[in-house]
Formats: sequence, C-alpha cells, structure tokens
Amino acid sequence: MSKIEPFRIAESSIDERNDVVKGSHLPAKYQGTAADRMDMSMLGKKQVLRRQFSFSTMLGFASTVMVAWEFCLLVSPFGLADGGTPAVFWGVIFSPVVLLPVYASLAEVASMSPTAGGQYHWVSEFAPPRFQKGMSYTVGWLIALGWQTFLCGVAFETASLILGLAVLSNPSYEILGWHETLLTMAIVFFCVIFNVLLAARMPIIEALVLVLHVLGVFVVIIPLWVMAPRGNGHDTILKFVNSGGWHDLSLASTIGMVPILGLLIGYDCSVHMSEEVQDASRTVPMVIVWAVASNALMLLVVGITYIFCLGDLDSVLDSSTGQPVIQVFYNATQSVAGTSVMISVIIIIFLSACVGQVATASRQMWSFARDKGFPFSAWLEVVPPTWNIPLNAIFASAIITCLLSLINLGSYTAFNAFNSLGTVSILFSYTITVGCLIWRRLYGKPLPPRRWSLGRWGLPLNIISLCLTTPMLFFYVWPLYYPVTTANMNWSSTMLGSVVIIAAIYYFFKGRHDYQGPVVNMKRDE
Repeated sequence: MSKIEPFRIAESSIDERNDVVKGSHLPAKYQGTAADRMDMSMLGKKQVLRRQFSFSTMLGFASTVMVAWEFCLLVSPFGLADGGTPAVFWGVIFSPVVLLPVYASLAEVASMSPTAGGQYHWVSEFAPPRFQKGMSYTVGWLIALGWQTFLCGVAFETASLILGLAVLSNPSYEILGWHETLLTMAIVFFCVIFNVLLAARMPIIEALVLVLHVLGVFVVIIPLWVMAPRGNGHDTILKFVNSGGWHDLSLASTIGMVPILGLLIGYDCSVHMSEEVQDASRTVPMVIVWAVASNALMLLVVGITYIFCLGDLDSVLDSSTGQPVIQVFYNATQSVAGTSVMISVIIIIFLSACVGQVATASRQMWSFARDKGFPFSAWLEVVPPTWNIPLNAIFASAIITCLLSLINLGSYTAFNAFNSLGTVSILFSYTITVGCLIWRRLYGKPLPPRRWSLGRWGLPLNIISLCLTTPMLFFYVWPLYYPVTTANMNWSSTMLGSVVIIAAIYYFFKGRHDYQGPVVNMKRDE
C-alpha cells in the first residue's frame, strides 16, 4: 500500500488554554488526527462536525445501515417471482463477486479524498475537465435521490413488519394504506429525535446494534434449521421457474436475480460520514471493505437458509400479514410468540438502520448544499456551533421522507418503485465514479497519494467493476411481470428521469451560476 509523509500541525495552531484548533469552535479531540486536519485543508473545507467514530463503531454503523441479510428476507419475493429459489441462491452467491471490485475501487478513492460529498466530489476531481462540473452536479443529485428514497423505503418496510405482526396476533385486523403511512412518519420522527438529541451517543449505540446484527443471524437460522421443512437441493438451486409471464426463462431469471445482487449496494454510507471519522483516509476504506465482506458472508448464510426453508411457496407469497417472511417464520415455529421474537429482532435492527440512514442522507445533503448544489443551499448547509450536526439537513430529510410516504395513499405500485429507485440511483453514481477513475488512470494526471491503495490491480478492478455494474443498471429498471400494465410497471426509471429533468432545469436557471464543483476549492499538490 502507498505511504504518505508524516503530517504535522504547527504548535501555534493549538490554543493550549481551551484545547481548540484555531479557526474552529470544535475541541481538538473532535478535529481528528493530524492526517484528518491535513485532509480537510487539502479539500478546502472547515471541520464543523465531530470526529467521534472509530473503525469499530463505523463498521457497526455501515453494517446496520444497510442490513443486507435482513433485507434479503423482504426482497426475496422479487427473485421468487422471476427465476424462483435459484434466482435468490445465485444472487446471494454472486452479489459479493460483482460488488467487491466496485467497493475496492471506491475505497481507494475514499483514501485520496475522505469527504462527506463522496461520489460527486470524486467525479468533480477525476472527470475530464470539460465535464467535471455537469457530471459532478448530476451525481450529487443521484446520491441525494438514492439516500432519501432508501430512508423512506426502510422506514416503510419497518412499519410493514410491525403491522404484519399485528395481523399475525389479531387476524381480524386489516392493514390500510394510511396506517402504513402514519407509522412510517412516526418512525422517521423517532429517528430524527435520535439524530438530534443522541448524536454524541450514536457511535456506541451503533456498536451495540452491530452485536445484535450478528447475533440476529443465529436467532433466524437456528429455528429454521431445526423446525422448518427442507427444500429439495436440486430444485432449490437449479430448477429455475418463470412465474412472471416472460417468454424467455433466462430473461425472467436475470430480472429476478438483479434485486438480490443489489442487496450489497449502499455501503458508501460510511463515506458520507467521513468528516466524523477519526483518521478517515485510512479508516473509511478499511470499513468499506470489511463491512461488505462480513455482511456478504452473513447474507450468504441467511439467504441460503431462507430459500431452503420456505415450505409451501404459494401460502408464503399470499400471506395475510403482507410479509412473506413472517409467514415463513410462523410456518416453521407454529408459534405466534416465537415468530414475534424473531421478527422483533429484525424490526429493532431496521429501526437502527433508519437512524443511520437519516444521518447518511442528511450528511450527503449538507455536503452538496455546502457546494451550492441544491435549492435553499444557504439554509441546508447550516451547522449550529452548539450542535455540530447539520440540523437543517436532518429536518429536510425527514420532511422529504414524510412527503414521499404520502404516495402510498394514492398508489402502492408507484410507492413500491422506491425499492429499486434508490438502488438504481446509488449504483448509477458508483458507475460514473468508477468510469471517471478509469479515465484519470488512462489519460489524466497520476492519481493523488493515498494510504489505502490497490496498486497495480487498480485499473483491472476498475474495468471489471464497470463491466459488471452497467448490465445491472439495465435490468434493474425492468418490470417483474409480463405483459406490462400500469399496475405492475417498474416506475423507477420514470421517477429517476423526472428528478434528473428537475435537476437540469434548476441547473440551467440557477445551479450553473452557483455550483462550481468542490474541485475548485481543493489545495492538492500534484
């Protein structure tokens, strides 16, 4: 791995009386290491957030924000509809194969520029000069769209699990759309309060939830191993089925497998917390790789266990609870109490994920507003000195999520498109970032020094990443069923296009005058 020269901070930069770095209201202990201070100076940014995350606490944050194995239990019906259990099996097998090269590429860039801006900042730095401004602006909106819809989607799924348990306990209860919407809003309100009042305690709480995240694997798989019926090995792994009506089994299976492949998308969450991590240029890349690798292993264990223990697929997919996973657990345990305990563990982890996603979405929004990328950027970028958190961006994220949840009252189909919209937006940002990195390696200046390097494997892994993510993007926007109707259409592509058009309109009239891209503020010696 590449080495860097030791960083030094002049003795005069520290006020010994109050232990505060000059030019900042933060105590020195929250300014991070000497490397962090040099990185912030190089990025042309001022340290206003507290650096309170270590490697272990950020690993907990990243793992519990994306909840890969937990979400597999909820997303698997997409694969079951197109391809059947083999689509889920091979999806969890190939997910780390496809995405580890992507995250290795992102980890190396995060070591070069550890900033909360993440992908849009890197595109601004590494894209061809004539396209830097427009491309980074587009990526900034893509990331914002992705994380806002991620937050709304996870909050809604948490609400659905809670209401599903209510149906399990009281079969006469009927879930209505406004129940889901109001509970989603309540969950977001709880997460906002947590982010505001307990921000200083978030690292230790995320570390504790990481323990539950790991133990939860055994809470789920042991009852299934002991009590659930076993599927036939050959049929479970190799007997692809076409329940979506497509004329070609290979096409149907590909459509069903892609959402499973995407279960590991979103670990850039740690990147957007970079300005709150100690020794970020070294810690964040390590967190990305370790989080993806460890959660891929847990995803593999839970995903394979789950599809072998599904039992009667028709009864599972037609469950009155609205959540097939609840029916699978109940069919295995034949106990309302046992099922409730297993699902409650997942609900607690999902609540933690919502807390972390509020933090991630707000930091990304704040960072992009700091570079004047949004309407009302002057308000969104405010960080009150006594709070040291992007308070307005947190509130804005909550408002956006509540407004998005209202869509469920008009059309569940349109709202359900969020399941792929967030993933498509984030994956698109990965693809553009890696593409710019390839261009820089081939045609631009040498890459900046970094403390976490891929060495000679950098370019091959970048190219492999681009070749694997591009077809994923293509198939992610396909509908699950054929013939396609307004009721079963995958509206994520339409939503994505609408947001891009809105961003373009804003850029034409105002954004191009205010937004210059973070690269103009950088002070890197190359």
